[in-house]
Amino acid sequence: MAVRAVVVEADGGSRGNPGPAGYGAVVRDPETGEVLAERSEAIGTSTNNVAEYRGLIAGLEAAAELGAAEVEARLDSKLVVEQMCGRWQIKHPGLRPLAAQAAGLVGRFERVRFSWVPRERNTHADALANAAMDAAAGGTAPAGSPRTAEPPRQVAAADSPARAAAREVAARAAVGRATGTDPATTPASWEPRPTEEATRLILVRHGETERTVQKRYSGRGDVALTDRGRAQARATAARVAALAPSVAAVVSSPLSRCTATAEAIAALVGDPPVRADDDLIECDFGVWEGRTFAEVRADWAGELDAWLASTRVAPPEGESFAAVAERTGRAVDRLRRAYPGETVVVVSHVSPIKLVLRDALAAGDAFLHRLYLDTAGISVLDLYPDGGVAVRSVNDTAHLNDI
Repeated sequence: MAVRAVVVEADGGSRGNPGPAGYGAVVRDPETGEVLAERSEAIGTSTNNVAEYRGLIAGLEAAAELGAAEVEARLDSKLVVEQMCGRWQIKHPGLRPLAAQAAGLVGRFERVRFSWVPRERNTHADALANAAMDAAAGGTAPAGSPRTAEPPRQVAAADSPARAAAREVAARAAVGRATGTDPATTPASWEPRPTEEATRLILVRHGETERTVQKRYSGRGDVALTDRGRAQARATAARVAALAPSVAAVVSSPLSRCTATAEAIAALVGDPPVRADDDLIECDFGVWEGRTFAEVRADWAGELDAWLASTRVAPPEGESFAAVAERTGRAVDRLRRAYPGETVVVVSHVSPIKLVLRDALAAGDAFLHRLYLDTAGISVLDLYPDGGVAVRSVNDTAHLNDI
C-alpha cells in the first residue's frame, strides 16, 4: 500500500576521502518513525560528497518505490542540502551528474523538502553508511546489495500500468489547479462548445525589452519596454480589440513591461482600469537575473542541469517553476470564478504563460522547453464551468509582421 508522506534520512562517507566509500539511507513513516525501507551499498573508492549524494539518490528511489507523494529529506551534509536547495554552486564536475540525477528524482514527487540535521540525529543512516564503508574496505558486509527492514513490498514499477494511471491522474490534477474544477468528471467530446458559456482568457506576453533582445534571464528586475516593445504593445492592443472589442477586466503582472503593455490594450477595449496581480509576476531567477544562458552554463553548470531536469528545482536564491505554477494556477482560478462567461485580458511573462498553457493542455514538463512564446504574442484560452478547457490559439504574432 502506497504511503502519502515519508522521511528520508541519508548519509555517506569514505575512509580517506577519497577512500573506501559507502552510503546508507532510511525511509521512515513521519508520524510513527517506523522504518519502511533501508538502503546501503559499498561503492568502492570515492569521496565523502559522492557517497552522500549516492545516499540521497538511494533514499529518494526507495521513497518512490513506496509510492510516496511528499518527502522530507534529512542529511547531515550541509553541502548536499544547500546545493539541492539551489543556494550553493556545484563546482565539482563529479557531483553535477549526481545532483542532476537527484533533481530528476525530486520531480517524481509532489513535494520535497531538504533539511540539514546534526550527525547525532542521523545515526541510523550513519550506521548503514559505516557498514558499507567496512564492506568497501574488505569487511564481510555484502557490497552492492540493498538492505531492507522488512520483506519487499509489491510496488508499481516505473513503466507499469499503475504508474501510467498515476501520471494521468497527476495531469488531470494539474488542469484542475488551473481551472478550479476536476476535469475527470467532464464528459469528453469533439462537439464544439458555445463560447458564451466560457471565461475567455486572452493571454499576452509583454513587449520587447533590452533583456529579451540580449536573451538574458529577466525575472523580477523591472526592465522597461524598448521603442520597438512599445510599438509591439500598440499593435497587440489593436489585435486584442479586434478579438474582443469590450472586455470585463485587464489584469497584469505588476512589473512595468507588463503594465505598459496592458495600458495600451486597455485604452482600446473600453478603458477598464489595469489591475495588478502579484501572482502573475515572472519567475524569480535569483542570481541568474540579467545573465545569458551561456554565462549561467559557465558558472553554474550543475545547478543549471538540475534546474532543467526538474520544475521543482529553483535557481540559486530563486524560485522553482513548480512554485510559479502554483501561484499562476491561483490567479487563473480567481479569474474563472470572478468573471464567468466574460473575457479577461491577462498580461504576463513567458514563464507564467507557458505554465498556464501546460496545465490547460494537461501536458508534461517537456512542453515548457518545446513551446516558444514571442514578445507581444497572444494566446487564447476558454475555461468552462464544468471544468472543460479549450485552447483556441497559441502565440499569435500576425499583428507584429510589420514591426
